[in-house]
Amino acid sequence: MPNSISHIQFNINPANLSFYRDLLAFLGWSPIHDADGVLGVGGKGGCSLWFSGQGKDTANDYDGPGVNHLGIAADSQGEVDAAVAWLAEHDVPALFETPRHRPDFAAGETDTYYQVMFETPDRILLEVVYTGPKES
Repeated sequence: MPNSISHIQFNINPANLSFYRDLLAFLGWSPIHDADGVLGVGGKGGCSLWFSGQGKDTANDYDGPGVNHLGIAADSQGEVDAAVAWLAEHDVPALFETPRHRPDFAAGETDTYYQVMFETPDRILLEVVYTGPKES
């Protein structure tokens, strides 16, 4: 049975589409569809993320039932730091005392779990995270 993710769709306020377009381009995702209020971007391994207008005018609550957050893998701690800088330039605050190392999530003493967490304009919680050998 296949065990990889094909795609994930996010319902968003159409007025926020440019935020996702800019953020995902910065993070290295390639546009595969961008028309009629729908944005699709492709990442490594064939996974795609889709953003389109919401069906209901209901606020997202990532602490309620459903998905809590989406983690986007970074290839280095520097990429996480670059994401932090991009977020700051776009007035998007980092949440939960991030960026920071999380030794409780690291694979071992020589590894790290280095993350930044933030909320999109639609209250979708995202994380950019590097896992791997500690970098100096």
